[in-house]
Order: sequence, then C-alpha cells, then structure tokens
Amino acid sequence: MARSSYARFPDRINPCAQPAAGRAPIIVTTVEAVMQLTANFSLAELTVTSRNMPNVPNEAEVFNLSYLAREILQPLRDALGQPVLVNSAFRSEAVNRAVGGTATSQHRLGQAADIRVPGMSSIDLARKIVALGLPFDQVIEEFGSWVHVSYGPRHRRQQLTAVKRSGKIVYVQGIQ
Repeated sequence: MARSSYARFPDRINPCAQPAAGRAPIIVTTVEAVMQLTANFSLAELTVTSRNMPNVPNEAEVFNLSYLAREILQPLRDALGQPVLVNSAFRSEAVNRAVGGTATSQHRLGQAADIRVPGMSSIDLARKIVALGLPFDQVIEEFGSWVHVSYGPRHRRQQLTAVKRSGKIVYVQGIQ
C-alpha cells in the first residue's frame, strides 16, 4: 500500500495542516492532495514547492507528470527497494522564474524531476538510472547533490554532469 504523502510532508501538502513554525503555507488544491499517480508517487508530491505561490499543473502537465511517475520514478523506486525523494518536479511559470529555472525547462511541462535517494550518492543514482535502461530523455548529475531525470517525447537518452566553473553552470557530457 502506498504511503501517504501527508505522512512524509504534513505541513507542506496537507491543506488542513498547520505550517511549521516560521514557514509559510504551501498553496495546493484538493485534487492535488489526493491524486495518486503510482503506488508511491502522488500529484501533490510532484507539485510541492517551498515558494508561497500557486504551482498547479494543467491537464497536459498532469498527463506528463503521470508518465514521468509511471515510466521513470516508480520503476526506479521498485528497483532500488527504497524511497526516491523528489526535490522538485512540476514548476509553474512563476515558480520556475522564482527558482532561476530556464524558460525551456522540462520541469515547466511536467516532464522532469530532481531526485535523490537517502544513503546513495547522486553519481551512483544517475548511473543506476542508466544501468536500469529506463526510458529517460535526460539524466543530469547535478553538483554532487541530486539527479535531474526527464521523460519526454525526444527520448535522447542524454547523460550529462552539471558543474560550476568560474561561477557559471557547465554541462559536461557523460556521468562523471
């Protein structure tokens, strides 16, 4: 049985919960709070944001998020046998701007998630996604902290590593 997102993030996605001290409430809709996309991933989990602004996907974006969860996130979790934590998935235009995302980010379309797995390095996680043969569009190991993984129509199977050089983000070919 899927573990409720409320249990993991009670002050972040439960519209009835009181926010933690010093934390602004997150705006969600009732549909988001209850829509389960796969056994272990809910729409609320894939739309949560630390920004105090709406982050509500439209029908096409929900469709994309459901494919991301079904084709990438759930198979990865099943293969690992442990939780896959989503740092960020869908981003509304306002949220994307607020976090400094690019206008062409797959997060905007509901096609990407930044993830991590407790006790596993981001490079090992990126390599595991590739080794499992999951149908990803991009896998980007980012700054030794998390992995960006996307599922989209291009299916490029692109593997990159994001690093900072002279204060700029550079994408290097391969998982390094």
